Amino acid sequence: MEAAISLLKTRADASLAELIEFAGIPSISAQSAHAPDMARAADWLRARLERAGLQNVSLWPTAGHPAVYGEWLGAPGAPTALVYGHYDVQPPEPLERWSTPPFTPTLVGERLYGRGVSDDKGPLLLTVQAVDALLSATGTLPLNLKFLFEGEEEVGSAHLPGLVAARAGELRADFVISADGGMWSADFPSLTVSGRGLVALEFSVHGPARDLHSGRHGGALHNPLHAAAALVASLHDGRGRVAIPGFYDGVQELSPDERAGLAGLPFSDAAYLEQTGAPGVYGEAGYSTLERQWHRPTVEVNGLWGGYSGEGSKTVLPAEAHVKLTCRLVPGQHPDTIAARLAEHLQNQTPPGVRLELRPGDHAAGPYSLPAGHPLRRAAGQVLRELYGTPPVEVGMGGSIPILETFGGVLGLDTVLFSFAVGDENIHAPDEFFRIGRLYEGQEAWTRLWWALGNGQTDG
Repeated sequence: MEAAISLLKTRADASLAELIEFAGIPSISAQSAHAPDMARAADWLRARLERAGLQNVSLWPTAGHPAVYGEWLGAPGAPTALVYGHYDVQPPEPLERWSTPPFTPTLVGERLYGRGVSDDKGPLLLTVQAVDALLSATGTLPLNLKFLFEGEEEVGSAHLPGLVAARAGELRADFVISADGGMWSADFPSLTVSGRGLVALEFSVHGPARDLHSGRHGGALHNPLHAAAALVASLHDGRGRVAIPGFYDGVQELSPDERAGLAGLPFSDAAYLEQTGAPGVYGEAGYSTLERQWHRPTVEVNGLWGGYSGEGSKTVLPAEAHVKLTCRLVPGQHPDTIAARLAEHLQNQTPPGVRLELRPGDHAAGPYSLPAGHPLRRAAGQVLRELYGTPPVEVGMGGSIPILETFGGVLGLDTVLFSFAVGDENIHAPDEFFRIGRLYEGQEAWTRLWWALGNGQTDG
């Protein structure tokens, strides 16, 4: 193990250069114009897995973008870990908000700026670099490894569940280690042990057959934008609680000990507001900010548009208005149930004079938590303790990783999120960045984790 870690240190510049090259490929899964770039990124990753010394490296086709697979199974009797990550990235818009070109990764001090460097190309690539160093330095691994890197995580992993089910025999393992996710803070280590689920829905409100003059027709017909605004307003009460009937059915309250543990974390609303630039916190009354972010369900408006939004004034009564919604879910909630209750609520609240059109979103995932006392949880915690000299804080994740539910339901596997991205790295936003030190810390940590799991050191 130490030989591999020493080798990684000599390869530091090469590791960074590889990340710059990989992140320079605009692998935007949401935009069809970038399908050739998605194919190029998948092939780049396939070639890198082959150079690392993995076997049976191949592209697994889906109805969308391919997954990349590779394995090393030369440790009979040792456990098998399935390593997960994704090579697709979010669209970079708005481009004018970037300080550097999003697909020309740029070093500024100890940070690398570019789309996807933190989510998820840096955390993914360091796992390949770590296995390369282990095989180069020792010729063997302490455990069996299978790598599965998908290309559709940023668009909901729609085709991956079917792929996992079809390839379940090849993906058989003892547990999953995810390179996707992220640490809570750059100031101290953290281990993410839970994540919220997700369901999405879009709706349109239709009024007249075409845009009309607002002077001639205003007051005589219902304005679709007014109706859409009323529907959005109906989703919450005046204290920030979701007002959809049955939305909280099955949701369990945190225990006093759990709430006390959250209250004891090094977090303040003032620091959070400084980080986000928001003027104040807001949400469901009676809960702290961290409780609302990690352990309470939400309904959020992600987009609302219609009518005229160009320069100057145009006195128009629009023909239609549109809204995009997502719900984050917690244990006790199921995406299908929540989607049905949301749709029913919108239908019941639609005012007269307009027509509602509902479109289910393509993002859905159940909530996830890694069981307390799980050997994988103990081993990861011990590695972080050794690396940083302090026990990691166990935290929740407000976001969602759809594939976690698939790994549990189809393969029967638990997953630990072992990413070295940090939550403040402008993920999904302009000026996304990755701390260079995290690239090297992550390489060492993954090497130590594989070593601990392969040698039965799970009692951290």
